[in-house]
Amino acid sequence: MTLSVSCPFDGGNIRLVAIEGDRVDLEIRRDHESDFYQWFYFRLTGAAGRPLELRLLNGAGAAYAHGWHGYRACMSADREDWERIDTAYADGVVTIRATPPADSVWFAYFAPYTMERHHDFVAAVAAQPGAEYRSLGQTLDGHEIDYFRLPGGPLQVWLYARQHPGETMAEWWMEGALEKLLDEADPVARRLREKATFHVVPNMNPDGSRRGHLRTNAAGVNLNREWHAPSVERSPEVFHVLEEMKKTGVDFAMDVHGDEAIAANFLAGFEGIPSFKKAQQQLFDAFSAALVAASPDFQTDKGYEIPRPGQANLSMSTAQLAERFGAVSMTLEMPFKDNDELPDPLYGWSPDRCRLLARSCLDALHAVIDRIAEYRR
Repeated sequence: MTLSVSCPFDGGNIRLVAIEGDRVDLEIRRDHESDFYQWFYFRLTGAAGRPLELRLLNGAGAAYAHGWHGYRACMSADREDWERIDTAYADGVVTIRATPPADSVWFAYFAPYTMERHHDFVAAVAAQPGAEYRSLGQTLDGHEIDYFRLPGGPLQVWLYARQHPGETMAEWWMEGALEKLLDEADPVARRLREKATFHVVPNMNPDGSRRGHLRTNAAGVNLNREWHAPSVERSPEVFHVLEEMKKTGVDFAMDVHGDEAIAANFLAGFEGIPSFKKAQQQLFDAFSAALVAASPDFQTDKGYEIPRPGQANLSMSTAQLAERFGAVSMTLEMPFKDNDELPDPLYGWSPDRCRLLARSCLDALHAVIDRIAEYRR
């Protein structure tokens, strides 16, 4: 068979440059109306049993080129099981070496979470007796902004994911979180639902997800720089979610992301907001400690630089929600690579581990929720 590369499908992103023997030269397309790129997802046919060298020629211009070091790409023959494969970065080129097991295989930056899977997941959750579904509005491409309310106690907990669409691990995390919260046999979920009402947006950026973007929506806008002043024209996703938050209030919030460079799971907080309170920070720290105790996949040594007092970026959701609502808010970052402290040579950081970490996050919330309730009284 002749080698062929394609990507005109849900979440696909690649440009074929040339095929010369067993070498395939490719480029990652930029997000629409943006300079961001790093997410790739494509299909390769006609190469069963053939050792190949796939070269991403424009790796140096990617949004986080330093993230290529130590990274291993994902390959799948069935789009369910995504194994890590030999990948190297040198002289601005990302080189993937693989011997496909079949004549039809897929390669991706991380295990994809397509909009088709999203719709299946939304339909399944909406059918559960403990979940109330509503669309908060539409995106620029006409997608619904899917939202679930899980009614319960007086605390208002918001979980939202995938502001950056290429960070697909965030929606795999959402599967684990909603599965646990809707499990009537789970004692932690039952207690959490007694104490809090949960508000969940599984995918904040469906336009970028469908288009195969790394970081932006259909207008080329980074949604996590819009929370200080979102608009229907540029960032309807943030506008409609924030309007709902204004109605419900926010006591605890987690914004779920992925990080290209740091090979660990970590939290980023709201230090540096103008209204910073020591008691608010102590609750963030207590949650973080509880998550360390709940999961060996979480740590606190690696992470982002902490802003100085008064220097928080209020255009980002975690800082904005802490400032606007006094919430205990945080950003969860998961790796595109692996957790170096607990590596998996075959799968690296994977969808299953995302789901499990979500469960641990809810266990950690259970450990501190009474303290949060006392603080918010």
